[in-house]
Amino acid sequence: MFDMEENEKLRLAKCYSGAVHGVSARSVEIEVCASDGSPQFTIVGLPDTAVKEAKDRVSTAIGNSGFAKPERNITVNLAPADVKKEGPLYDLPIAVCLLAATDKVKCRDLSEWGMVGELALSGEIRRVRGVLPIVMEMRRIGRKGVLVPVENAEEAAIVNGISVYPVRTLREALDFLTEEVRIAPVFSDLSRLVMAGRDTGDDFADVKGQYFAKQAIEVAVAGGHNLMMIGSPGCGKTMLAKRIPSILPPLSVEEALEVTRIHSVAGVLKPGQPLMVHRPFRAPHHTASSAGLLGGGTHPQPGEVSLAHRGVLFLDEMPEFSRHALEVMRQPLEDGHVAISRVSGTCDYPSRFMLVAAMNPCPCGYWGDAHRECRCSRTKRMEYRNRVSGPLLDRIDIQIEVTPVSYEELAELPTGEPSSAIRERVVRAREIQRRRFADDPEVFCNAEMRSRDIARYCRLDRSAQEMLRARLSQLDLSARAYDRVLKVSRTIADLDGRDAVSESDVNRAAGWRALDRNYWT
Repeated sequence: MFDMEENEKLRLAKCYSGAVHGVSARSVEIEVCASDGSPQFTIVGLPDTAVKEAKDRVSTAIGNSGFAKPERNITVNLAPADVKKEGPLYDLPIAVCLLAATDKVKCRDLSEWGMVGELALSGEIRRVRGVLPIVMEMRRIGRKGVLVPVENAEEAAIVNGISVYPVRTLREALDFLTEEVRIAPVFSDLSRLVMAGRDTGDDFADVKGQYFAKQAIEVAVAGGHNLMMIGSPGCGKTMLAKRIPSILPPLSVEEALEVTRIHSVAGVLKPGQPLMVHRPFRAPHHTASSAGLLGGGTHPQPGEVSLAHRGVLFLDEMPEFSRHALEVMRQPLEDGHVAISRVSGTCDYPSRFMLVAAMNPCPCGYWGDAHRECRCSRTKRMEYRNRVSGPLLDRIDIQIEVTPVSYEELAELPTGEPSSAIRERVVRAREIQRRRFADDPEVFCNAEMRSRDIARYCRLDRSAQEMLRARLSQLDLSARAYDRVLKVSRTIADLDGRDAVSESDVNRAAGWRALDRNYWT
């Protein structure tokens, strides 16, 4: 910062913060100028209402922190001026720069520091959202350190290469910046945090029977494939889905940071949870709107498809979701990201997730059930099933029927295979895929393969080609469904540790498209 004695007339102070855009942040330079004249407090630089209201929070917090309220003409500039500034996170840097510009405190060079935090009227510093991408941006532009609310400190500390200092009050922040007190920086061990989150929750050992469904789920998880389960009420669809997190491969450090950044921007990180150490499992209610699933709002926020990034989005009772809400998912399912366009700009959110859907075969739920009679007419059944469109169904790689387990089977069957054993096979298959796509940062698993990848890694011998031709003709599958059958075939081979895709793999993968014929024709 400038020398205050040599620039008595200017009375200018400057520090840095950030503006969240999508899942990243842009640096914001905060300049405060104090000049003689009638007392005024003006904030410029495209602030929203929450930022404009900072002048009242800041003035009161300064008075309640033991300082005289500034009786000068105060101008706050948030640069660059063409970037929208949103939220209360600029309270702390504005207050610090204001006190420095009015000679209330003699701070060290503020331009070396980044700051975020909302001020309570008492001077307490409150938690804000989006701290993680802002701290990453402060590291990128070379700030010496960053001051954050105590509640955000663990989250901010997962960014290596920059010192993070937790502060509870405005007074404590000023005492640190004037070197009257020392605050120890907070550090986090990313590898330790990721390893500490390896508990698995519900276990597949609890599931009796359902061998066919569990095999399909294992293949789906191993390759990141979308999955639909259809069956009568009480047959175990939801029970199976809720155990999928127990066999998901662990997050890498890079994936954990990527997922945490999305949850930080959305403000859904729980206190004491600095890092997302489990793959997300999101299960929105069927009343969720298209904006709730896709994201959006006046100030765009990530939706469920982005909060499920690198994890699972579970849609229970899929046909009960609105048709529009389901249809808006087609683009993120295909492209792996969501672009939210507003007058102020476009926000891009990643959305590479595994879709798991469950539904009944008809409105009453018992069409095809051996023990209960269906009360629905053919017209009602078709109306119900057609709530899931053909284009959306095309994007679901594996479609299976889940049949009820009888009382005799429940009483006699031993417990199922534990999740730990299934997870080992899934991790081995994912490791094969990691090595396969090591040179392509856009592809993490078989489900994300593009056309050129399918041509390279899913080559079929003559017998397998004949099998696929026969199944395509039988099921009348689209070109997209053809690609997805090949991707699933590749995953089945990976689980068996084989380089070549066999005729059996193709037959099995095509068999899991049977719902195209049985329910939608």
